[in-house]
Amino acid sequence: MKDVMESWQLWAALAACFAALTAIFAKVGIENINSDFATFIRTTIIFIMVFAILMIGGHWQNPATVSAKTWWFLILSGLATGASWLCYFRALKIGEAAKVAPIDKLSVVLVAIFGAAFLGEKLSPASWLGVVMIGTGAALIAWKG
Repeated sequence: MKDVMESWQLWAALAACFAALTAIFAKVGIENINSDFATFIRTTIIFIMVFAILMIGGHWQNPATVSAKTWWFLILSGLATGASWLCYFRALKIGEAAKVAPIDKLSVVLVAIFGAAFLGEKLSPASWLGVVMIGTGAALIAWKG
């Protein structure tokens, strides 16, 4: 059981499932509310949930033990997350969930490119073909031909 709980594939698949539910729930939830305010509500719920998980799991650590580099990159990540969520909710407010989500998932393509360019990650030719296919698939789903 421990091996399953340490599987990145399991956690990635769960993330995809929850991301899909996020789009559907959000599309219904933002029907009669400003998308930025909806993002605020969602973020507050996430904060409470993660704080509870930290406390229950005993994973809280003293913020002073976190390195300056880690702080800066987590701050940048948080700012990028906030910007992404605001844009995503705005797109969901005015567009169809089945078309917004694939464009949002172009982040997969961008992560592959950024990972190779900035982190030195190596993808095989087959992996790059998959990246191209993801991008092409997102475009086919989102835009009418």
